[in-house]
Amino acid sequence: MATRVLMPALSPEMKFGKLTRWLKRAGEYVEAGDVVAEIETEKATMEVEAAASGVIERILVPEGAEKVAVNTPIALIAAMEKPAAPPEQAAEAQEDLPPLSLSVRDALREALAEEMRRDPLVFILGEEVGESQGAARVTQGLAQEFGPKRVVDAPITEHAFAGLGVGAAYAGLKPVIEFMSFNFALQAMDHIVNSAAKTLYMSGGALNVGIVFRGPNGARARVGAQHAQDFSALFAHIPGLKVVAPFSAADAKGLLKSAIRDPNPVIFLEHEKLYGQLFPAPRGKDHLVPIGAANIARAGRDVSIVAFSHGVGLALKAAERLAEEEIEAEVIDLRTLRPLDMATILGSVAKTGRCVAVDEGWPQGGIASEISARLMEEAFDDLDAPVARVTGQDIPMPYAANLEKLALPSEADIVIAVKKTLYLKT
Repeated sequence: MATRVLMPALSPEMKFGKLTRWLKRAGEYVEAGDVVAEIETEKATMEVEAAASGVIERILVPEGAEKVAVNTPIALIAAMEKPAAPPEQAAEAQEDLPPLSLSVRDALREALAEEMRRDPLVFILGEEVGESQGAARVTQGLAQEFGPKRVVDAPITEHAFAGLGVGAAYAGLKPVIEFMSFNFALQAMDHIVNSAAKTLYMSGGALNVGIVFRGPNGARARVGAQHAQDFSALFAHIPGLKVVAPFSAADAKGLLKSAIRDPNPVIFLEHEKLYGQLFPAPRGKDHLVPIGAANIARAGRDVSIVAFSHGVGLALKAAERLAEEEIEAEVIDLRTLRPLDMATILGSVAKTGRCVAVDEGWPQGGIASEISARLMEEAFDDLDAPVARVTGQDIPMPYAANLEKLALPSEADIVIAVKKTLYLKT
């Protein structure tokens, strides 16, 4: 008998929701607890989990369907054992071949599992990381594999468990601290800045603090001003920290593995809107991406668009629109915000003569501001137009959906900025 997946309620008052995206497809095997879809209401975005293991027999409600009533069946899961891969497929899985797709969430989970298997000193500490499988489901299944001593549920007190993590790093362990949201990391700033970032300097190089602070950062859907902030620039401002903000699944996996192995404290900024996005990603090998190296995500000759995290997706879409008008934009995915790979940015601007910097955060003192200042100092003679910035608005995040949209940078904003740098009419 098939198990029904139902449209859940996000609150007692909720009657309808929108099914924004399917993360699994008909015919695909899922384990109980796997995230299969995303739903949305006027208040929040939520993930829908499989209630049983088996194969998705049928999807009953398509992506984009609105006003789906609570408790409406949206899919059927047929009970079935996980199929074993044929010998030839098992052999292929060990080769350096990309799969059809891998979500950023699954890429991060793979990185954590691989590093925990490789090094028994690595452990995870945070709110709901164990029994509840992680607030964003990144740690799903890890407690079952590694046990409660290596996937440790902490009380809801960021200051306390961040301090425990730093102390463990002092003792030579390799903690990965998960914040349910980087908005809550403000409670732990003393430990991050004074206990982690400065210790190598203040000990005269005698004591490294190998710790990773990771979790979602940036704008979420309709959660208000205190839960949708982008702290990229805040952490990138602090000497002693390395700050990473990946876009794709391959980079998320490779950079997290590099962060865990790094002897220094690393701030690993994930974006909640990217968790469910699918990308090709390498499998079957020890995939590492170096911290501090940007990536040219799209080559171009007319203008350089510099972005990071969720902004890279906006930049790539903008570049596709510009290409329809024979404007070839080069898109640089920073990947790391500290240390900043200025060599790649300077090389691109030397070729294109123009730059648009994209930053979801606030404009004053942001990453886009830093890029603009550095280009003025180091590439003034290469610039044929002033550097343009596309940022979030200089306000706390509104709660209303229409105002929230206006507060964030968009693909259209990037297109307009590019055309202005090219002296074209918009």
